[in-house]
Amino acid sequence: MLVLVAPGQGAQTPGFLTPWLELDGAAEKLAAWSDAIGLDLAHYGTQADADAIRDTAVAQPLLVAAGLLSAAALGEAAPGAVAGHSVGEFTAAALAGVLDDTAALQLVRKRGLAMADAAAITETGMAALLGGDPEIVVPHLEKLGLTPANVNGAGQIVAAGTLEQIAALEADKPEGTRRVVPLKVAGAFHTHHMAPAVETLAKAAEQLSPADPTVPYVSNKDGLAVASGAEVISRLVGQVANPVRWDLCVETFKERGATALIEVCPGGTLTGLAKRALPGVATLALKTPDDLDAARALIAEHAAA
Repeated sequence: MLVLVAPGQGAQTPGFLTPWLELDGAAEKLAAWSDAIGLDLAHYGTQADADAIRDTAVAQPLLVAAGLLSAAALGEAAPGAVAGHSVGEFTAAALAGVLDDTAALQLVRKRGLAMADAAAITETGMAALLGGDPEIVVPHLEKLGLTPANVNGAGQIVAAGTLEQIAALEADKPEGTRRVVPLKVAGAFHTHHMAPAVETLAKAAEQLSPADPTVPYVSNKDGLAVASGAEVISRLVGQVANPVRWDLCVETFKERGATALIEVCPGGTLTGLAKRALPGVATLALKTPDDLDAARALIAEHAAA
């Protein structure tokens, strides 16, 4: 069984879209999306520097656009399930047919702007913990007032909170944690600090007419496969201020008998986790169009299963 997954914020790098725009129709498609959301996606994906594409309001629609472009280049992938990490859930929602591409990008553009506004209210941040047992790490974070914002499995947890709380964590690491690495992000995503963005996104979502997923959509909230389009949208809204449970998504992939996992552009992060958490499952990251032939071969071998 093939799983198609989409990465979250932080996966983008300067110029990463450049080779994808050489594919037939890709530049025209990206131009139409840019007009629809009022953001020059081609510029940010090909010419902008790292600081410019780190901006939450830019990074989020840029990642979704990249995922959709690369997935379209695969042709009929026929996955047995789709999922996305954080903002990658919007890519997954479009791949599952819950929203069309333009509607997904319009909604995620509003999400990025709202989260950037929420991050400006209080100085907050995130930090990755290297090593440690989740049963020890999570209570320690909660003791410091931090949220385990990303529980990614394979021993990876990302904490989020105020800068003071992050500093306290660096000074007082959980037992078994080797290092605490502050991340270059604009704020404490997937925590209560993002509550103002939830309200904004909920209002925007009222205008949507979602369809039910055509393939199982595995949710960050609890790893469950969601069959209702309305429920997918509700979860996309609420997930802004709640932890990403990628570990539970991976458990669902196991339970459903995943044999292969392809990560859409800019792939790498989720395939890295899968190599540790899903031994025996074939993995492939779409980094450039040069990876398409190998991805199509993997689809031919595993999609029917």
